[in-house]
Order: sequence, then C-alpha cells, then structure tokens
Amino acid sequence: MSELRTLIAAAREGDARAWGLLVGRFDKWVWANVRSYGLAPYDAADAVQTTWLRLVERLDSIRDPDRLPGWLATTAGNEAAALRRRRRGEHLCAAPPECDSGEDVVTTVLTADTVRKLRQAVGELSEPCRSLLRLLLDAQQPTYAELAERLGMPVGSVGPTRARCLARLRAIVSGANP
Repeated sequence: MSELRTLIAAAREGDARAWGLLVGRFDKWVWANVRSYGLAPYDAADAVQTTWLRLVERLDSIRDPDRLPGWLATTAGNEAAALRRRRRGEHLCAAPPECDSGEDVVTTVLTADTVRKLRQAVGELSEPCRSLLRLLLDAQQPTYAELAERLGMPVGSVGPTRARCLARLRAIVSGANP
C-alpha cells in the first residue's frame, strides 16, 4: 500500500497525526493553486481553509488516493473562483452610500500613501532585512526554522535579525538616520 493510501486510510479513521501529515504534505500545493486566482490574502486563506474542510467532508468519497493532489488542486481552484465571484459585487464598506463620502476617500488615500511609503522604506533596507520582512508577511506564516532555512541563517539569529530590521524600518519611516 502506498504511503498516501496509508495516510488517507488513517485519516478516515480519525487519526489526527495522519491529518497533520496530509496537511503538511499538501498545504503548499493548495496555497499555490489558490494564489493563482489573485485573491487578497484573507480571501486566499478562506479558500485554503474551505478546501481542507471539503476534504474532511468528502474524504470517504475519494476512491483513488493517488489522485488526491489533483482533487485538491481542482477543489482549491473551485473554492477560489467561487470566492472571487462572490466578492465581485461586494462593496468595501457595509453601506454602499457611505463609500462615496469624503472621509472614506481621505482614508483610502492615506492608506495607499502609507503602503507606498512602507514599500519604499522596505526597498531602502539592505539584505537580509528586505527578504526577511517580505517572508514574515507571507500568508503561510513561515516558522523561524523555515525562515532560517530560506535565508541561510541559524534559527537563533532570526528573532534578533527581525528586531534589528524592524528598528531600521521604523527609523527610515520616521525619517531618523538608520
């Protein structure tokens, strides 16, 4: 019996460890499929969670465990597309008439300006700060061990490096000499 078949059989029996291994094995695959739909990070997270929920609901209906990656890709794509369709007609505020008020426009402009300034400030940082801060904002929320591996640094250096990078970013944004 293949490893995947064994995992699915154990998950069907309610084995939490098997579920953890399934999610660990395919979570990046599901995220990659959802991200290809260009959703906002919070919508992408919803689509990923719904994909895993669908697997919980329908695990017993999967006849060929070797086709699970394809099933996950299709389901993730369907969930992302459905979410995008549902969001298409939504307004960003609860009552559409309020979206036209001058105050919301000012808030929108200030938010866009803040994002622009932050991107510019991050661009002024040296490596590894730029890469570390970008990875910290990843929707998958990598662990310090994953960050250390990706950046080629010891795990114990991630926290102190993060603190120094954020201090430099604050100094750049505030206009102080970093």
